[in-house]
Amino acid sequence: MTAAESSASLSAAGPSAAGPVAAGPAGPAPRTRRTRAGDGTRRRVYDAESLLAVAVTEFNTRGYDATSMEDLSRAAGITKSSFYHHVSGKEELLRAALARALDGLFGILDEPAAREGTPLQRLRHIVFRQVEVLTSELPYVTLLLRVRGNTETERWALARRREFDASIATLVTDALAAGQIRSDVEPALAARLLSGTVNSLIEWYRPGRGAAKTLPADVVRVVSEGILPPS
Repeated sequence: MTAAESSASLSAAGPSAAGPVAAGPAGPAPRTRRTRAGDGTRRRVYDAESLLAVAVTEFNTRGYDATSMEDLSRAAGITKSSFYHHVSGKEELLRAALARALDGLFGILDEPAAREGTPLQRLRHIVFRQVEVLTSELPYVTLLLRVRGNTETERWALARRREFDASIATLVTDALAAGQIRSDVEPALAARLLSGTVNSLIEWYRPGRGAAKTLPADVVRVVSEGILPPS
């Protein structure tokens, strides 16, 4: 199943009755609405996007391999058969979640400011937008950065990540050739350090903590100017 098919399947899924779901540290609680059941009680109803958010929280908390469909249905407060009514299995949920993160990152490379201007200008824009995407899609990017290649979907995601990283490495090389970045650091190392700085945000950034609005500019400034003064 392709990423587009996974996303389409989830988007087409109808609402399911569910109990309350606690928000994990990786993201906000899913959006829900309430409906009145036949016995007069009020139950929460989850849409496909909300069920995906539940799955991503469980994957990030337990680890994908350790999360079962039973765990997912319990977290959502619906039966396992109800979950299977909407998705073929947990790998379809994984594919949809990883596609969402990858679409956000690759969308940056298609922006005019990432395609026009000097290599250094383009790099600064990409880093700025990477931080914005990471903070706005934190649970999904966190999941992307934690996959290990144990399934076909994970191997697909890792290949896409390498493709994205290669684009950054090419820009770093171009900036070096143009004399726009320091020449005493090997380009491949510089690209890895750049990506590592941005990706490390998943380990400590949490919504509501710190100045999210200034964070992208702060990261660009740090990677551009450094933290420690020259010795």
